[in-house]
Amino acid sequence: MIVFERRMEANALWTLSSFIMAIVAGLAASAVLIASTGANVPDVFGALLQGSVGSPKALATTLVKATPLILTGLATVIAFRAQIWSIGQEGQVFAGAMGGYLGAQLLAGLPPLLFFPGVLALGMAAGMGLGWIAAVLRNRFAVNEIISTVMLNYLVVYLLSWLLQGGPWGETGGTISYHQSPMLPDTAFLPALFGSSRLHAGVLLPFLAAAICALVMSRTPLGYEIRGLGYNPEALRHKGVDIARTVSVIMMASAALAALAGAIELFGVSHRLRADNLIGLGYAGIIVGMIGGLSPIGTVFAGLFFGGLASGAVYMRVLGDVPASLVPAMQGITLFFFLCAGVLARYRIVMKVAVQ
Repeated sequence: MIVFERRMEANALWTLSSFIMAIVAGLAASAVLIASTGANVPDVFGALLQGSVGSPKALATTLVKATPLILTGLATVIAFRAQIWSIGQEGQVFAGAMGGYLGAQLLAGLPPLLFFPGVLALGMAAGMGLGWIAAVLRNRFAVNEIISTVMLNYLVVYLLSWLLQGGPWGETGGTISYHQSPMLPDTAFLPALFGSSRLHAGVLLPFLAAAICALVMSRTPLGYEIRGLGYNPEALRHKGVDIARTVSVIMMASAALAALAGAIELFGVSHRLRADNLIGLGYAGIIVGMIGGLSPIGTVFAGLFFGGLASGAVYMRVLGDVPASLVPAMQGITLFFFLCAGVLARYRIVMKVAVQ
C-alpha cells in the first residue's frame, strides 16, 4: 500500500526535484494549451524567450516588469509566513503611488538625494497606514484580516478614482476630464541606469529588499517571532511575546513593501497616477510569493519569471499569433503545479505492507 507521510524536516534534493517537476509539468501543460489555439508551440516559446531575455531592451523590460511583482511578493512572504492572510497588497500598491504623488507635490524643489528617498518613504508610509488599520481591526475587534484588507482595497481604489475623475488630482484639457493625473516633471523621474530609456534605478530596490527580508527572517528576533507566529502562536505568547504588537509590525512591514512597489511604478514607469498601470500588481504578488515558496530568494526568481512572461507577452501575441489571455492562463497553470510541488516537497512516499 502506498501512503504519504509528512516529513519532519525538508529534504533539499527532494524539494529541488519537486519544483523541477513542476516546471516541466507547467511547460508541458502550457504547450498543450498553446497547441489548442492552433499556434506553433516552438515558435510561441521562442517568441517568449526573445521578448523576455533576447536582447538588452527585452531584459530591461523584464527587470522593470518584475520589480513590483518581487516587492508585492515579499510583502506576501512576510505576512503569510506568520499565517497572517493579508490580501491587501493591491490596495497598498495604490496607496504607495498616491502617497508618493502627494510627496512629489510637497517635496518639489528638493535635490534628488532628498527628493527620491522622501517620496518613496511617504509612499511606504501610506501603505503602512493601511496595514496598521487592518492590524487594529484584527487585534482589537477580532476582524479577520482577509475581510478587512479586501475591503480596504476597494476603499483605496475608489478614493483614487474620485481623486482622478473630477477630484483635485485629475488632469483636464479644455472641457474634457481624463482619468489620470498631470505628468510629473522630468526631475521627478527615477534616474535611468546604463543610459537605458526603460531601466530605472528602482529595479535595484527589490533585490536589496529581498536581501534584507532574508536577513531579518533568519537572523533577527523579529524573524523568530514571524516564524513562531506561523508555527505556534500560543507557544510564542507563553514566551512573553506581545502578539498584538508583532501582528501590527508584520502587517505594517508587509504593507510598506507593497506600497514601495506602487511608488516605484509611479516615479519609474508611468510618471503619472493612472489606475490601469497599477491594477493587478498586488494580486499577482500573492501568486509570486506563493510560487517562491514564501522564501525571499525564491520570490525573486518567481518575480523574474513572471516579469519575463509579462515582457514576452507582446512578442507571443505578435510573433506567435496567440490570444492575449494565454499569458494569464500560463501563470495560473504555473501556480497550480508549483503549489502541488510545495505539497509534494513536504511529504514522502512510503510503501507499507498491509497486515492481514
